[in-house]
Amino acid sequence: MRLGLAIDLDTCVGCHACAVACKEWNGRSLMGGAPDYDAYGAAPGGTWYNRVRHYEIEGDPTYSPHACGALPDTDGLQPLSKTVNVPLSCMHCEEAHCVSVCPTGASYKRAEDGIVLVDPARCMGCNYCSWACPYGARELDQDEGVMKKCTLCVDRIYDERLPEAERQPACVLACPAHARIFGDFDDPASPVSQRVAARGRQDMLGALDYRPTNAYLPPRKPVEIAPTLPLRQGLTEQAKAFVNRLINL
Repeated sequence: MRLGLAIDLDTCVGCHACAVACKEWNGRSLMGGAPDYDAYGAAPGGTWYNRVRHYEIEGDPTYSPHACGALPDTDGLQPLSKTVNVPLSCMHCEEAHCVSVCPTGASYKRAEDGIVLVDPARCMGCNYCSWACPYGARELDQDEGVMKKCTLCVDRIYDERLPEAERQPACVLACPAHARIFGDFDDPASPVSQRVAARGRQDMLGALDYRPTNAYLPPRKPVEIAPTLPLRQGLTEQAKAFVNRLINL
């Protein structure tokens, strides 16, 4: 069994609900807290297991997704960029270097489900694991002096007192766009495996060969819609420009 998340970059709206739900659950969970520092003071801070990054990517200068007939966007009305929201947490890598560099054995990867965890009783806060993680997914708890990270809500997913539908990470349950899918990547019939098989997967920093379990479903190209009415036929150049502006709003 290899548990992890698939995150649909086409669907994520960057609302940070996953990060907030993670913070709320882990603030009181059995796995240890995600503390706040000086929460209502002049310099508030804290530990987060899940964060959302926002990136601008360049678009195709010859493609206008809203133009009738998918005409080239030669008038420059269509923005040549797109915002992609990328939630980022521990990837629970197959080749977890954070585990191999830990001098005390506090960081470990569970054989039964592949989840990477930290034993706070053995962690001495040396930060080696944080330096080894290319995703910035580990943060030091300044109150306890130990490293904290995403646990895939291991205390939730195995809690038989909860209804089966609720045995999922808090971030998955909170996502309003259903952009996060949790499951067993070793089971080809699981929803997470089927979604990855249908869409393909992108690994964060895959060239490093850490073999992350978590997968990203890449953004899809917008569907080109043929015109239902010849809006531009017989129009003056000024009228065509006005129609283009209305279509591209």
